[in-house]
Amino acid sequence: MIFRRREKEFKGTSAVDVIRALERDDQQYQHCGGTIRQYLSWSLKGLGDRVPPRDLDLSDRLEDEALALDYLLLLDEYGVGTMIGATD
Repeated sequence: MIFRRREKEFKGTSAVDVIRALERDDQQYQHCGGTIRQYLSWSLKGLGDRVPPRDLDLSDRLEDEALALDYLLLLDEYGVGTMIGATD
């Protein structure tokens, strides 16, 4: 899977891998290595000016992989990043 954000490409074999790559690249995030949900919650708070509040809530019912994929698709939908496709 490949995701482009801020002129950089982030690759991984899963959406969680791509999220971890985004997390490592994010200079403002101070808790690298925590749970996926911690990073996504923190990141979504920073998108409040571009994403409607109804889309900023993390579902307790989704597994990490589904949640990570939903997050990447949300970023793509609101023009914050771009889903490029699958890796070879």
